[in-house]
Amino acid sequence: MKIDNKKSFLIFTAILITSLILINLISRNIFHRFDLTDTKMYSLSESSQSIIKKIDDLMTIKVYFSNDLPGDYANNKRYLQDILEEYAAYSKGKLRFEFTDPSSSEDMQLNAQKAGIQPVQLQVIENDKVEVRSVYMGLAILYEDKREIIPIIQTTAGLEYDITIKIKKLINVDKQMIAIASTLNQNVENQTISQILSQRYLLQNITLDQPIDPAVSVVLVNGFRDSLSVDEYSNLKKYIDNGGNVLIGQNRIFVDISTQQATPINSNIFSLLKEYGVDIQENLVVDKSCGQVNVQQNMGIFRMAVPMDYPFLPIIRTFNYNEIIVNGIEQYQLLFSSEIILDTLIEKNINLVPLFSTSDRSSSITEFYNLDPDPKNNPIFSQLTDPGKIVSARSEIKSPNTGLTNNIIVVSDSEFISDSGAGKSPENHIFILNAVDYLMGDSELIALRSREITTRPLKELDNNTKSKWKWMNMLLPSIFIISFGILRFRKENKRSDYLEELYG
Repeated sequence: MKIDNKKSFLIFTAILITSLILINLISRNIFHRFDLTDTKMYSLSESSQSIIKKIDDLMTIKVYFSNDLPGDYANNKRYLQDILEEYAAYSKGKLRFEFTDPSSSEDMQLNAQKAGIQPVQLQVIENDKVEVRSVYMGLAILYEDKREIIPIIQTTAGLEYDITIKIKKLINVDKQMIAIASTLNQNVENQTISQILSQRYLLQNITLDQPIDPAVSVVLVNGFRDSLSVDEYSNLKKYIDNGGNVLIGQNRIFVDISTQQATPINSNIFSLLKEYGVDIQENLVVDKSCGQVNVQQNMGIFRMAVPMDYPFLPIIRTFNYNEIIVNGIEQYQLLFSSEIILDTLIEKNINLVPLFSTSDRSSSITEFYNLDPDPKNNPIFSQLTDPGKIVSARSEIKSPNTGLTNNIIVVSDSEFISDSGAGKSPENHIFILNAVDYLMGDSELIALRSREITTRPLKELDNNTKSKWKWMNMLLPSIFIISFGILRFRKENKRSDYLEELYG
């Protein structure tokens, strides 16, 4: 009997160990993570999974991370390890990673520096002492004879995007070409967006007086202040009619904020856009949801800069979420934009789609442009009752001959791309990158790019709603406490009566 029990125990143990080994082997490639965050930021996105599956050779990620890092930095390391395990699982053995601590030896430090990962100085508080420690927090991605690095990982925000875009850059052999166009009479600084775009694409600056190379997949156009010459107009139109894609920032009013002067722009670019169904109105849009400017005001004997809401700088929070370009975006910042009217009676081969608009507390001004930021001197600021006004749209053009489609994306802000205006806003960079990817027919990174929440603005409430919530916050806790007290009092009375009957 004992022998049978021993034999059964050994068989059971062997089956259990074998099962555990098989489960672990299977779970390396087949797993599921329950991520309850609204953007699924703690699990690998479908975009990243799609890109990982395109790896056709061994890719190695060497992570150089010091041990014994304080608080948040240690959490960054754990997050990085978790997400790299998912990358490796979805790659089906094509991607491998390894962690090393360069602080452990001089040879390791030399290897890290050869890979492009330099130490950073980190202030650490331990045992009531402040000390500066030299640490490593970076990684290198090796693929064939190429290498991409992330030299410093200080936060998990946007980390998946950074890793995925590096991987995509390594596995894509042929870079597509894009161009930023200007005229001979107008040269706008676009250094910020140029640096961002050049990391992924072959970028060139062109002037419209020369024909646009058909190899250029997308042309970005800054707003014009004057009419295009005959050649410039012809070259831009020919590029569009031959299937070229365009992203243009263009409003109808030129504003000089230093002098508070606004003058209408007379340009044939508006007639060109109107041919494709996009009609930019000769007005300025104002919105209750807006940015601020500093205004010099007298405060007693002092003169101080006081921040004031400035409705001419609308903050956009109303998006057409059916469009992947803006899906998941929190907000954009515009400067002195104009309203866009879409021509619904345009030709059948043109499809018009609004992308984003101002809030339902908007208005617009024409002819006389009072730009004073002080609401006491500007009556339009108290008349923001109009529904939202379209300030960006997409015109999809289908060629009747070839059946192919191309797009024009319009944002009614001439400074949307430039360094001197909204082009320096990180949220706007996301839109520009999304738009370029969309125009190229490459949507893998669009959803991933907007997963990380940069802003989560509170919804603005009207005075009646604020008053209602204030009284509810004041009264409900009191009612709850009084009700609880009454229930306890009645319960104690019943208990007292019961005891009197029992022992009285």
